[in-house]
Amino acid sequence: MKILRGTIFGGIAFFFLGWVVYGMLLADFMAAHSDASLNRPDDQMVWWAMILSNLVLGLLVTLVLKWSGATSIIDGIKTGAIFGFLMGLTMDLMMYSMTTQYDLTVVFVDVIVYTILLAIIGLVIVLTWGKGK
Repeated sequence: MKILRGTIFGGIAFFFLGWVVYGMLLADFMAAHSDASLNRPDDQMVWWAMILSNLVLGLLVTLVLKWSGATSIIDGIKTGAIFGFLMGLTMDLMMYSMTTQYDLTVVFVDVIVYTILLAIIGLVIVLTWGKGK
């Protein structure tokens, strides 16, 4: 049950946090520092893929938390932040090395933002586990 709850609540939390952070708060910054010519217009978004990707990320973070033995809020935040930093740095450096979509400013900011987002997701997931086994 922990894995299912973590996957669902982690995926939902990441969807809404991503929408607020990337879709609203950082929208102008990202537009100024990246080449958005490959992005789909909002009305052509493939929603099933977006939803599935968020659930898969929720599952991935849930598994990392479970395998690390995370039980407390601090465990969730720390493990989520470390995982988020490493994953964000990997994805952003890969994108920077192979495309012209991002500049180095986006790489730096996105790694920080992704670290914070996954720390929050780690917190949400651990909170959904409750006190049971």
